[in-house]
Amino acid sequence: MTYTDDIPFLEEHVNVIPFLAEEGEFYFTLGVKAFRKREFEKAERWLTRAMELAPDDPLYPCQLSILYTETKSFHKANQLLTKVLQEFGDSYVDCYYLIANNYAHLGLFQDAQKNIELYLEKEPEGDFKNEANQLLELLKLYNEELDEEDEDDEWLFDEEDELLVYQESAFYYLEHQEWEKALPVLEEMMTLYPDYIAAKHDYAWALFFSGDEEEAVELEIEWHKQNPNSIHSIVNLATFYYEMGEFERSEGYIEQLQNVYPIHEQQSLKIASALAHTEHFEWAYERFEQLSKAKLKNHMSYFRWYSRTAYQIGLETKAKELWKEGCRRHPFLKQFEHAKNDR
Repeated sequence: MTYTDDIPFLEEHVNVIPFLAEEGEFYFTLGVKAFRKREFEKAERWLTRAMELAPDDPLYPCQLSILYTETKSFHKANQLLTKVLQEFGDSYVDCYYLIANNYAHLGLFQDAQKNIELYLEKEPEGDFKNEANQLLELLKLYNEELDEEDEDDEWLFDEEDELLVYQESAFYYLEHQEWEKALPVLEEMMTLYPDYIAAKHDYAWALFFSGDEEEAVELEIEWHKQNPNSIHSIVNLATFYYEMGEFERSEGYIEQLQNVYPIHEQQSLKIASALAHTEHFEWAYERFEQLSKAKLKNHMSYFRWYSRTAYQIGLETKAKELWKEGCRRHPFLKQFEHAKNDR
């Protein structure tokens, strides 16, 4: 699906090539070409550049949202589309259909139905009329099933698929520091999947940074007593006490992490980030150097804390490169202070 089927491409054989480096259309065209070749990283880079050069053109974020949908980054897609609707109103009614499609992929069927109905109400003869009506019928069936008393037998996703939806939503909110949105998702995860241990520690993290520090610390201390070897608890308590200015307590937990080298990449990232967060930059850098960027490139925190760590130990060029790459992959990262000042 692309918004650009009728957009002419640059002529291959011309005597004079105009300089278009400051025009969004040039980069937009490059982005669409890369998208059609399924070179998604390159396409994202060009489309993001087009948006930077022409922030008032809603076509560019719409196309980038389609790329995000294709790469299953549904939250990122909807963030762009919602912004287009906020800035341009009903001039881009198709956004409602695209948003609904993303919500459906996330399993948020009621939100999907609401947006598909808005689309059909505002554009009953729109380009996506047939697709929208088909999706609406499916969504009505799904939502009816979810309302039945014996819905446990009617789930369209199995438990593993359902957990993945929760994980993606929680991950998105935590990475973007949207604590108030993360908390209810994590509460549901703790109830529905009590064996998924990470949810409760992520809940304590969101609780702490949303302002309820005392309860977050109390919860984490209790869980640490139950499992003294929990990396989640040790990382959280080290960070919590550091943020509260209780540096000796923080240091006690940091010492417990010095000889811990987890198998899982995400746990290793937690330790590296905690070391950076608590200003143990030499140790942090050693850990970051051992991580696989290929496995963690979707983690905004990887680029945030790695770049800060590199800067703090004097590797300014590397820090800038990491920060630049992080901002390219995760434009939201720009809202944090630069690596050298970020905390």
